[in-house]
Amino acid sequence: MAHTTSETPAPLTLHGLSVEGVNQCVHCGLCLASCPTFAELGTEMDSPRGRIFLIKSLAEGRIGLSDSTVQHLSLCLDCRACETVCPAGVPYGRLIEAAKAEIERQRPGGPLRRAFRWVNFDLLLRHPRMLRLAGAGLRLYQASGLQTLVRKSGLVRVLPGTLPAWESLLPPLPAAAERAPLAGFTPAEGARRGRVAMLTGCVQSVVFGAHNRATARVLAKNGWDVSAPAGQGCCGALNAHGGDHRRAVEMARQTIEAFEGERVEAVIVNTSGCGAHMKGYGALLADDPAWAERARRFAAGVRDVAEFLATAPLRGPLAPVPLTVTYHDPCHVVHGQKIRSAPRALLAQIPGLRVVDLPESDWCCGSAGIYNLTQPEMAGRLLRRKVRHVLGTGAAAVVTANPGCILQIQQGLRAAGSPVGVLHIVAILGRAYGHESA
Repeated sequence: MAHTTSETPAPLTLHGLSVEGVNQCVHCGLCLASCPTFAELGTEMDSPRGRIFLIKSLAEGRIGLSDSTVQHLSLCLDCRACETVCPAGVPYGRLIEAAKAEIERQRPGGPLRRAFRWVNFDLLLRHPRMLRLAGAGLRLYQASGLQTLVRKSGLVRVLPGTLPAWESLLPPLPAAAERAPLAGFTPAEGARRGRVAMLTGCVQSVVFGAHNRATARVLAKNGWDVSAPAGQGCCGALNAHGGDHRRAVEMARQTIEAFEGERVEAVIVNTSGCGAHMKGYGALLADDPAWAERARRFAAGVRDVAEFLATAPLRGPLAPVPLTVTYHDPCHVVHGQKIRSAPRALLAQIPGLRVVDLPESDWCCGSAGIYNLTQPEMAGRLLRRKVRHVLGTGAAAVVTANPGCILQIQQGLRAAGSPVGVLHIVAILGRAYGHESA
């Protein structure tokens, strides 16, 4: 009798990363209505379902990375809205990150693009001292009046590549005192509940140090000792989203090491992309025997600041904040971390604060890590859509929870000539606790 043998097919991978999740897609199309790029373009290959087909075809070797394929995959925001509605649980975020890593391996681009990525991913994000130095340089560029001259003269429009988009997003850099590192320890006020550690971040610490200080103060007001480990740096989220997998892994290990010695009840994160990425460290390092369990334990203790504070009523007294605001859900809070009600529950506790609904509040504003730098045309379309909805609410300010969203929406409102402000949720909480500088 003849015997037949069957071979187990090799797992599907791109850049050495598993994309087996493509086989979970049942092609139902429920993701289409939630995809911002599909809503704007109406093309199948610019939808999650279409991109899953491309990723599967790439992994099976049926297609190559043509210009068209690269464009369709690169236009993905990695907002993960499709994950929220997917009935089959397709891990789309991991799939698109693997695809983008493969694009970087095969199609790294010309000298200018490679230089841009080296400066940002290798030099600045990996070396906090260099990032602080860059912050000081940008502060000088702005305070000296050079930025005003460059913009008024039109010189910014002749900058190469995506540098004009990058320059337009530059926020006002704070003075040196505001860029100082967060204190290593902030003691609890009143009855002590326990101790937490806090990620101070990379860009967050240089540009939005006030948000870090507001976070620490609000946590302290609610009974938590707050530790900010000195050895921490960038968590690697921007690298992972940008296809720089190797450095994302390195940064994950460094972050875990920086926090492992802290005896805390949670690691608090006030930036949505960082929080979602750090909660995924277990998957990121799952194939590394030396780090898999350490990563899983660390990820289990990561909490978004709103998620953490909303587990108990805010401690008073809370002063009235007489303001009408609307809330924008950062993608990596609402879709990446599945947190929707917690921020709104915190805002509802602030006396005098009126919160009005924002249409498409959970749609991406176009920031998406460095997307607004690499895909400025689509980012601009999504931003204008977001700004139209914001202006339609009549709110005096937009509340959100991610530095990228803040910069993006600020730029869009500025371009529309609107005085509407954009505030981090900890800034509003800080006002209620009497911290006007938050």
